[in-house]
Order: sequence, then C-alpha cells, then structure tokens
Amino acid sequence: MSRRDTSDLTAFIAVARERSFTRAAASLGVSPSALSHTMRGLEERLGLQLLTRTTRNVAPTEAGERLLQTVAPHFDGIEEALASLTELREKPAGALRLAAGDHAAETILWPAVEKLRRAYPDITVEIDVDNGLTDIVAGRYHAGVRLGERVDKDMIAVRISPDLRMAVIGAPSYFADRQKPRRPKDLTEHACINLRLPTFGGFYVWEFEKGGKETKVRVDGPLAFNSSKLVVEAALSGSGLAFVLEDRVKAHIKSGNLVRVLADWCAPFSGYYLYYPSRRQPTPAFSLLVEALRHRS
Repeated sequence: MSRRDTSDLTAFIAVARERSFTRAAASLGVSPSALSHTMRGLEERLGLQLLTRTTRNVAPTEAGERLLQTVAPHFDGIEEALASLTELREKPAGALRLAAGDHAAETILWPAVEKLRRAYPDITVEIDVDNGLTDIVAGRYHAGVRLGERVDKDMIAVRISPDLRMAVIGAPSYFADRQKPRRPKDLTEHACINLRLPTFGGFYVWEFEKGGKETKVRVDGPLAFNSSKLVVEAALSGSGLAFVLEDRVKAHIKSGNLVRVLADWCAPFSGYYLYYPSRRQPTPAFSLLVEALRHRS
C-alpha cells in the first residue's frame, strides 16, 4: 500500500466518523475543499462511491461502511501502539479524550485531571460534556463516565464516586405561602422546575424510594432547562421546587438559602463509574488517570 493510500484512508475514516467534511478537515488540519478533493480521488481509484453527500450531511455508502469497519480498527491499533510507547519516556505523555455529563465532569473529572496535569504536564486531556448516553467507541473516546446502572455489561467499569442521593429543594420565599410536600404525590400541587435530558427523550421524571417502595412523579411547572446549574439558580430565586443531586446544593441547604423536603424519600443509589472497552490496551497516561479517579472508601 502506497503512502498516498494510507493518507487517503486516514482522511476517509475521519470523514466517515465525523459525518462532516468541515469537522473532519478541522481534525486533520486541512481545508474542507482539499479533503473533498482527496475523497473524490480515492473513490475514482477504487471505482466505488464511498460517501453519500447532501447539503446537510455526509454518510458512508454500503461500500464505505464496509471499508470503515474493515480498515479503521487497524489504524486505531497503530495509534494505540504508538501511544503505548510513551511508557519508555521518562514521564508519561499522550492525549486522552473523555465523555461525561456536566455534574461528573465538574465535580470528579476536572479535579482529578487538574492534579494529574500538574504532575504530568505532557499528558493532554479533552473532556466533552454531554448529558446523553455517548457511544464512546463510535466517538473514539478513551473512556466515559456514567452512573453504574447505565454502564453496558461489555465495558470495564471502575467506580470513581461514592453513592449519590437526590434532593428536592426550594427557596424559603417559595414556601412562604405554601405548605411543604410530605409525600411525592404532593408535588403535583407545586410549581416544579423541569430538567430536560436527552437520555430520557424529554423531561426527567422524578424518582423516589422509601421502604423498598419506588415512586415516580411527572411534575409540571413554568420553567424547564437542560442544565442542572440553571435549575438550581431558578430554585434559589424562589421560582419553584427542584430535584437535583444532593452535593450540588449542600452548601445552600446549610446556609438556609434552600430548604430541603422529602429527604426520607431520597434513597442513595449507585455513583459514577469510569468505563471503557475491554479490548483497549491502556497506555501509561490512561492508567494514571484511572488511578487518579478510582474511588477509595
């Protein structure tokens, strides 16, 4: 295989995975027009159409998908082999790409990465914040972070947090002329602040448990966000009740800025796990990250 073929296949893999000439060109450090010219040349040499192009999207054809599935793993293996050579360096180096929701990224990933980078400045880290169920294999991430109950069985999972709890909270001003809910079903009489999550295809349904009994409540209210930070801000303003992770609002509860209700209905649940494909050979940089994140009770 010629050097040109190798270069063109690398370009094809980038376009097929990104589904965009613009994004693929940015990752390769070339112009979209040059990348498009490269793809046309590869298709002409093979005598096959590898990509379907529209004004909005680029997708592999059947031949392109077959080529991607056949060739891409070999290029990935070469990258991993080169990355593994960093163990011969005096200090580990390399690039790590991680995917996590906003809460896990802010409270767990970033503090660990900050310390890791101070000790090993040759390690670079990219954290993509996404509250959906990211496909880390398709996205070519080294690892992702999810709640334990949502980690696929074929992944290696490393616990990186203690158990978590949810909290129903509201500002003192909100409760000034309202009775506090005593049971989850009382929430239907309150203005609640909804959180939209892509994993649920809509608004998050508030989940409770007490004495082994689980209860779900679909709440309603005048406000909705796709950011838990904004949900907390709205609750602090007295706009309604919010249902968020306990550690996001502990300081506000302690200071009296927020009042917690239904605490006895909020049972602990499995915390966060770092997960990654079992077939991946960890590099020294990745192994350091795992140890930096590993939860020790």
